[in-house]
Amino acid sequence: MTSSALGRDFRLLWSAAVSSRFGDALRTPALALLAATVTRDPRVIAAVTVAAQLPPLLFGLLGGVYADRWDRRRTMAVVDGVRAAVVAALAVVVALNRLSVLVLLVVAFLLAALGTLFDSASFALLPSLVPPDALPRANGRLQAGSAVAGGFLGAPAAGVLFAVAPALPFALDAVTFAAAALLVLALGPPPVLGPGTARRRGSVWSEIVEGLRWLRAHRTLWRVTVLTAASNLAISGIMAVLVLYALDVLRVPPAGYGLFAAAAIVGGVAGALGAARLAAWLGTVPALRAVLAVETVALTGFALARHPVPGGIALAVFAAGTVVWNSLWASYGQRQVPSELLGRVGAAQRMVGLLTAPLGAALAGLAAASYGTAPVAAAAAGTFALVTLAAWWSTVEHVREGGAERHHEPHSSTVI
Repeated sequence: MTSSALGRDFRLLWSAAVSSRFGDALRTPALALLAATVTRDPRVIAAVTVAAQLPPLLFGLLGGVYADRWDRRRTMAVVDGVRAAVVAALAVVVALNRLSVLVLLVVAFLLAALGTLFDSASFALLPSLVPPDALPRANGRLQAGSAVAGGFLGAPAAGVLFAVAPALPFALDAVTFAAAALLVLALGPPPVLGPGTARRRGSVWSEIVEGLRWLRAHRTLWRVTVLTAASNLAISGIMAVLVLYALDVLRVPPAGYGLFAAAAIVGGVAGALGAARLAAWLGTVPALRAVLAVETVALTGFALARHPVPGGIALAVFAAGTVVWNSLWASYGQRQVPSELLGRVGAAQRMVGLLTAPLGAALAGLAAASYGTAPVAAAAAGTFALVTLAAWWSTVEHVREGGAERHHEPHSSTVI
């Protein structure tokens, strides 16, 4: 999955990302199983999920500030080291049978909060490791490796390991975090800043505002970010009821649901590996528009399907499009944003893109409870059709790639 042409540092970063993703895939289902052993109250179990979803919204922009202030390699290594310690402590608590709901809530919240800083630093670090033209391929390789490690290896192993010993998935997760930290520490030193590139630090709030202003002032990047938020409304909704839709509408046998869900992983890997070729063929912004059109067709087919096979194929195509979008969206931002702003602008992109996800899941749950899951899929397809129309209309005037909209930076007293 990695390519020698992308260089040693990228291979180290890729290995760290895959190791960490494998651990995440072990921990996430194990955490849900662990919560179910403590209580059967769905409100408490849901609270653990919410505890992991809040930090990106609460601290995402703050993480972007410190990803720009601190050395990004050391930041990622320290964060993974702390996460290794947190998960190792959880494994000890589980092994000693001292678990409580409060411990679960604190661990879920703390790991997600640390993840916001790690994600911002990782997003901002990648452009310093590979050439600009290689960013779509690098992001695609990262997503493909993460999908394989998480979907094909980690997730299936989580339940087996938990059955052997509830503490085991968390102990292995701690090892993967520690391994990722060591791999990041092995990266080469950051480039030396040239004359005139030093920056004065303002207040945290002023630096957050600077990142938001930069994103809002860049027409194409802002439009793509808003389109991402709109599409996440539909994606979150369909994912919230996917298992019920598969069982009730597509008639997927319960024993075959794992195979059905694997279609999305296969599609995601294919999309990740093909993202760079699509961008090279069409250009990044035209490729993003084309991907939305393909996703709309795939989601429409999914909403119309009444059998597991066509439904699974449509889901795979839709997942491939989603991963291509994520890879190219990230690459476009990494090429457009100045290095000293990458952490903050990247964090702003993610926060705006994620704002609609809880709303989409909530609306889907309410609609499914009242009308069934079939209308949810139809509404998601309709939403994507509107997003696609908006994309073709709003990005038709984008400037050619390569110098794509070289941004006129808003005035700020924190940059020299």
